Amino acid sequence: MKEREKIHEAIQEIKKELKEQKQAPSSIKIYENTYNVFERYLAKHDIKEIDEEVCLKYVSEKTGEEVEDFESVAKNKKVNRYLRQLQILLVYLKEGYIQTKPRKYKPSFKCPECYQREYEEFCEELQYRGYREATINTNVQKVQRLLEYMASVNVCATEEIKLQHIDDFMKQYQNYAVKYIGVFLYVLRNYFAFMYEKGYISENIVPLLPKIRVARNATVPYVWKKEDIQKLLAAIDRESPKGKRDYAIIMIALRLGLRIGDIRQMKMTNLNWSRKTINLKMSKTGQPIELPLLDDIGWAIIDYLKNGRPETKSECLFVRHRAPFNAIGGLGSFSKELHRYIVKAGLNIPGGVQHGMHSLRSTLAANMLDVKAPLPVISETLGHADINTTSIYLKIDIEGLRKCALDIEEVFEQ
Repeated sequence: MKEREKIHEAIQEIKKELKEQKQAPSSIKIYENTYNVFERYLAKHDIKEIDEEVCLKYVSEKTGEEVEDFESVAKNKKVNRYLRQLQILLVYLKEGYIQTKPRKYKPSFKCPECYQREYEEFCEELQYRGYREATINTNVQKVQRLLEYMASVNVCATEEIKLQHIDDFMKQYQNYAVKYIGVFLYVLRNYFAFMYEKGYISENIVPLLPKIRVARNATVPYVWKKEDIQKLLAAIDRESPKGKRDYAIIMIALRLGLRIGDIRQMKMTNLNWSRKTINLKMSKTGQPIELPLLDDIGWAIIDYLKNGRPETKSECLFVRHRAPFNAIGGLGSFSKELHRYIVKAGLNIPGGVQHGMHSLRSTLAANMLDVKAPLPVISETLGHADINTTSIYLKIDIEGLRKCALDIEEVFEQ
């Protein structure tokens, strides 16, 4: 079989798969147009086989932009579209399957060669220490920024990094929240302590790095008003498939206090319908937790499964509602959905307060305090490993705090 015929057949299979995935007709049309023009380009230049070089040259000729590789991210949406569609074609020709994973729209980190060895050792050390995935990501992302900056100012060896360089680097974040800067400095101390231990630097600069202590109880968790919760839920279109999903997710966060990361990863097997329980291992603490499958949550999930959830091979309970119908995206992905409902409901949230999905967890704690639930019960419900973590929510027990208030006149009489 001629190679160009293989390319044509691969394109037909891709289009067939996109239709089976129930991609939007407009999206399928874009794929068809791109592949039709690409096939004409191959015929015109008598190209019988394609590889990455051929595809990248084609993209450059069509858009006028030089593209180094398929990991490149361009501001031009047309470039990114070509790269995604041609990459799908190349993967299919080589591996025989459709790669539906969305392209990244941020450049992948490329470690400066002069820091490659110590960077890889540090990443391995984080894994060896058994850090949680979120902690590893925090460390790695911030170290990546540090190394990119050092290379950009021609500091090309760990031994050459001085306090002044670190100070100049941190000035980029001087207008960020104190807590964010504190985390950044913690990561830098972690990194340079490892560099000193491994002999990449001869002087231990860790004691010279500033420390920012952010008190655990420095902020007061935001608590939703009952009328705002009602307006929020009323703003969700429960007749639409996506609305059924979003309603169930928000109800789980509000009534059970689960973190959005745990809700995203929840599977069918986590639901025990006969015992009316939800059993899972929390991603943040690794601790198992059992929660009641309350009637209103159960019916919301049933409505979603029967009337809203698209056909998918995903094991996750809640999935995307645009093809490919796999698990919901990253940690902050649902915060955007929540914000849309806040705007739709016309809610007036005070400025400067955190009112994302985690605030629904705070609201549950506040409601439990209102009904005089003991702190250990609240701690167990929220899945806290340490009851001291739960004590943060005591600050939102306004009535309880009022009982602790001092009588000023009584104080001055003594």
